[in-house]
Amino acid sequence: MVITAKMVSELRERTGAGMMDCKKALTQADGDIEKAIEILREKGLASAAKKAGRIAAEGLIQTYISEDGKNGAVIEVNCETDFVAKNEDFVNLSKNLAKQAALSKASNVDELLEENYIADSSIPVKDAITALIAKLGENMKLRRFEKFNTENGALVDYIHGGGRIGIMVQLEGANKEGLLEVGKELALQIAAANPLFINKEDVPEDMLSKEREIYRQQALNEGKPEKIVDKMVEGRIQKYYKDVCLIEQLWIRDQDLTIKKYLENKSKELGADIKVVKFTRFEKGEGIEKKEENFAEEVAKQIKC
Repeated sequence: MVITAKMVSELRERTGAGMMDCKKALTQADGDIEKAIEILREKGLASAAKKAGRIAAEGLIQTYISEDGKNGAVIEVNCETDFVAKNEDFVNLSKNLAKQAALSKASNVDELLEENYIADSSIPVKDAITALIAKLGENMKLRRFEKFNTENGALVDYIHGGGRIGIMVQLEGANKEGLLEVGKELALQIAAANPLFINKEDVPEDMLSKEREIYRQQALNEGKPEKIVDKMVEGRIQKYYKDVCLIEQLWIRDQDLTIKKYLENKSKELGADIKVVKFTRFEKGEGIEKKEENFAEEVAKQIKC
């Protein structure tokens, strides 16, 4: 397979490794970028523990929580330019879709698109989006949503960067007011530290096996004796947990406390246990590669038309 400069550039962007190292890894991986990342990590040339795609698409992340606090949703609606993302009609569309996702019975995007639009029941959601595409002249897409439902717990949302990142957290506990306070802190933590799981038990075994093998190869490549490699691997797995598990992370407000300890302290203070049931963190455009246009070429094309 031909290894292109674009592939090398993307791998370098995702790992921080040198150009030649990236090219060699891609060649060894026959162009498979995920495999190339593993190869670079095994050689100690990349430290990426989280899968991070290139952030490029425009649009908004929106959240909605019902007045009774029982239903909520986080959604992502994409468009082509930041200019349209700030348009009042687009903002209203995204807010309406967040509310509809929270209150809907739809379990996926396709089902939601077929429902009658919450702001105009005479048309389905897909037609409301099409109408705005025609009006503003840009392609738009309801990309994804995550729903939340609770009877006795609390839902807390947080939008960062004017719709760049959206968080929703679901907590359970006896003290509703206290849960809302804790939820705000956890939402800020999730926005800043980007955990992938709540606790260690949530990490899939195949992911752990993959990490262990990478750490083992790292240690062997560093020339460590076989007899201490296993201890090194487990030490690095514990560090991995602290990176990707919310409960194990250091609290951004007080680096002397983990989130687990913070929750224990707050539970004692409120006189009731606090449990993190679920969270979602959407970042605008994550994993989408936006088509890059050469401005000079674009102008030239328009002149020729």
